[in-house]
Parts: sequence; structure tokens; C-alpha cells
Amino acid sequence: MKWNIPNILTVFRLIAAAGVPVMFLYFARPWADWFALALFIGAAVTDWIDGYLARAWGQESHFGAAMDPIADKAMVVIALLVITGYSGMNPWLILPATVILFREVFVSGLREYLGDRSRLLKVTRLAKWKTTAQMVAIAVLFLGTGLDYLNGIHLRGMTAEAYARAVELGTADPVRTCFATGCAGAATVLGLGLIWIAAGLTIVTGFDYFRKALPYLKEPK
Repeated sequence: MKWNIPNILTVFRLIAAAGVPVMFLYFARPWADWFALALFIGAAVTDWIDGYLARAWGQESHFGAAMDPIADKAMVVIALLVITGYSGMNPWLILPATVILFREVFVSGLREYLGDRSRLLKVTRLAKWKTTAQMVAIAVLFLGTGLDYLNGIHLRGMTAEAYARAVELGTADPVRTCFATGCAGAATVLGLGLIWIAAGLTIVTGFDYFRKALPYLKEPK
């Protein structure tokens, strides 16, 4: 392997994918949410940068071609597991997350079976949009988990009646006002909408790969 900038960025993404859950082991929330969000966004940005630099500088390599999709899948799968765990097992998140995880395992299995013929399952433009949609949705969901946690902190110990009275008197904390009026939930709702869109693209691209591989899955006559 050549240690050029595109390959170094790919390795960084692999490390960052594993680093997301580590944030929740060593930092208290909501700092863990913010650090995980920053790490995930940084890794997602390098996904575009390393490919662009590899093509622009003529530094495309077998290592990059092999590790780049693995890094993408590791980022998405690990982040979804973390978010699902901290979302209170929200069924609106579990279903699209399951679809995404199933598709990644399914397509990886197809590629492994096809071996040298796996080039038939090359990444399409729609698949790239699928990955982008997944990463944007996950970033927004990380923001939502952090804001939801802050929501619990800022409204802790204050009853609904006490808060309503504070609003009438004009003494309510503006931060509490933001959270109580729905700021915290907006990111989560947006993230859930985006992850469902990503799951839809995931189904379409997964079916496309299966259709292309189907002739090689039939028994010889």
C-alpha cells in the first residue's frame, strides 16, 4: 500500500467509524453526542475528498478501491447501531435501520459469491446518492440524540405548570423555551424522515444489484 493522501484519508475513515461508539465510553452525554457527530461529519467529508484527490492526482489504488466501500459501510452500520441504542428503541428508526443493515450484508454476500464477477455490481450513481443520504440522515440523527438529551436536562425538575407560569411572567429561560417548543424534536423528526428516504434508496439499489447477479445464481441446466 502506498501512503498517499487519499489512502491516508481512507484509513482515517476506518478509524473514525470505530471511534464513534468510543465517544460514548469515555465522554458524558451530551458531549459524547457532539464528539460523535463531529467525528462522523469529518469522516463523511473525507469520503468525497479522498476519491476526488485520487482521481485528480492519478493516485487510484487497489487498496483505496477495496477499503473505500468498506469504510463507508463501517461508518453507516456502526453509527446506526449506536443511534438505535440511544434512541430508546424507536420503531420508526429500527425499521429503516434494519433495511439498511440487511441490504449491506446482502450485497456484500453477493459480491463475495460472485468473486471476480463482482465487477458486475460496480457502484452506481444512485448507490452513491444512497450513501450520501444515509450519512446526512445519520448526522442529523446524532444531532437529534444530543438535543433530546439536553431537553431532559433543561426541563428536569420543572413541571409543566411551573414552566407555563414562567412563560407568562417572561422569566422563562430562553434555552428551556427553545426545547419546550419543539427545537429538540425537530432534528430527530428530520433525521427520521431522511433515514426513511435513505432506506428507500437502499431497497432500490439492493434490488438492482440482485437483478444483475440473478443470472449467476441459477442452477445450470
